[in-house]
Amino acid sequence: MTQEELMIDQENNEDLDDEQVTKPKLRWLPLESNPDVLNKIIHENGVDPQWSFTDVLGFDEESLSLIPKPVSAMIFLFPGTKNYQTFLEKEEAHLKTHEQNISPNLIYFKQTISNACGMMALLHSLANNEHLVGSGLFTKIIEDTKNMSPEERGEYLEGCPALAELHEYGAKHGQSETPSLEELFTNHFICFVQVDDHLYELDGTRAFPINHGKSTDFVKDAAKIMRQFIERDPNDNEYSALAFTKTA
Repeated sequence: MTQEELMIDQENNEDLDDEQVTKPKLRWLPLESNPDVLNKIIHENGVDPQWSFTDVLGFDEESLSLIPKPVSAMIFLFPGTKNYQTFLEKEEAHLKTHEQNISPNLIYFKQTISNACGMMALLHSLANNEHLVGSGLFTKIIEDTKNMSPEERGEYLEGCPALAELHEYGAKHGQSETPSLEELFTNHFICFVQVDDHLYELDGTRAFPINHGKSTDFVKDAAKIMRQFIERDPNDNEYSALAFTKTA
């Protein structure tokens, strides 16, 4: 290679590095905590119509008893406050020095797309209940990413236009007015599932899934963790939950 060719090659590599560094972060419109919208999304894409998302009316024992059974996943929406951020940093620092046991059967996606937490919670609910997902987009995503790392799964989702279109449809068909992409959103969705008799908290923006230990009553155990979120910021009222249940 001549000196001139070497210089051109170096310039091309520098350009590639610049493109990688300045790669814009994808940003989606946020989803509502709306079971009607989520049910339309899942039932039109292969999920067993006997299973649906339903509102959780409260986190006390009486309200939890009203949820149709069985329940295979729960989605929780909460405000991302400073108190939560402080707790998150302390918890992750602790878990980095006290390694968790994570089931190899757990499916976890990293979230790299802004405002995609609602779809991530939905995807975590379905991917960890694959037996309820028939042919369609979600099965394709689950199958395509089965042997990937969480980071590779996140990259895969960035390059999945069908999921982006489905998410946009959901974001534009809620009850509230569709916001602009420039708005700042602090509320955040996470998912709870039970895998190999352990309760997991799945949030693709975190460093790893959280194993909350052995669970003998999934709904009660998940609600206990949700109440801890509320207790950290009791003056906030933007908490809600959906249960993925057998409703027919």
